[in-house]
Amino acid sequence: MFLFYSPNRLQFTMSSFAEKPKLVFATNNRHKFEEIKHILEDRVTLLSLSDIGCDCEIPEDHATLEENAAQKAFFVYDRFGFDCFADDTGLEIDALNGNPGVFSARFAGEKCTFEDNVNLVLLKMQNKSNRNARFRTVIALVEKGRLITFEGAVKGIITLERQGTGGFGYDPVFMPEGQSKTFGEMTFSEKNELSHRALAIAEFARHFLTGDRSFV
Repeated sequence: MFLFYSPNRLQFTMSSFAEKPKLVFATNNRHKFEEIKHILEDRVTLLSLSDIGCDCEIPEDHATLEENAAQKAFFVYDRFGFDCFADDTGLEIDALNGNPGVFSARFAGEKCTFEDNVNLVLLKMQNKSNRNARFRTVIALVEKGRLITFEGAVKGIITLERQGTGGFGYDPVFMPEGQSKTFGEMTFSEKNELSHRALAIAEFARHFLTGDRSFV
């Protein structure tokens, strides 16, 4: 197998391999699934939870992103027998003592929407001069029962109001460092050039596809 990696565009060229590896991505978030499928392109056969007949509510009740991601990946591996990876992402805002962090998806309550979460962040950030924040993604890969984690992080600021309608979650109020647009104003490709999830996936893909399997 010959493989070439371009770190800027996350592109891999593969030849002389018989079958793409199969992996389950343990998420019910279709936005995330499509985003990561786009990043990985045709390098793996990416399976959804519905593809393997998993309609369970996967628990994520730990206090850190790392623990939650590992919990989800092991849940699928233990019950369905598929190698699996899962991610957990948090928006960490300095002025809010690192919150919403691990509670980013349910910051405004258990039944909240993305809109509810953004509204609460903007409310809590009113009159805050320090608007520094970072998005952090942790990916846990469980392969043949062994765990390895990967991380990507992007620093930026929380904007005063929504800017853009693209992406999902907090994207319209997060402007990455050195950029003039929020994630919500960027195209899919622009976001995937520098997003926290793209960086974590790049680390994961480099490990998974270059044959560095010494941990297995």
